[in-house]
Amino acid sequence: METAVRGMINTFPAPLDELDTDATARCVEACIACAQACTACADACLSEGVVGELVTCIRTDLDCADLCTATAAVLSRHTGHDTEVTMAVLAACRTACRVCAAECERHASSHEHCRICAEACRTCEEACRTLLDRLG
Repeated sequence: METAVRGMINTFPAPLDELDTDATARCVEACIACAQACTACADACLSEGVVGELVTCIRTDLDCADLCTATAAVLSRHTGHDTEVTMAVLAACRTACRVCAAECERHASSHEHCRICAEACRTCEEACRTLLDRLG
């Protein structure tokens, strides 16, 4: 089944010479899913009775969500594509996902939302790494 992300990439009228369209689509989809998971995790953390213990988790969730959103946006624009900018955004997203996953994993045994978020972050981290490898 073709997703909206893949459909938009596949209908781009100009050739996407250096981009691996499958890896790009997987990365955009992973970024969108991770941004949603991180936003929801931060919100869930705010509802926990131990919110004071989750301040770092909330902060990393929100940072990661913002970077994932920005990365999905950059990867979705192909006209005038700049590989250097794309690689920098992917590297930042990969780092944010790694840091957020590690923080959420610290709370995963107590908070299911943190476990789910950590999984989404690890998936996105890997998708960013794969695309970086293909671009580099």
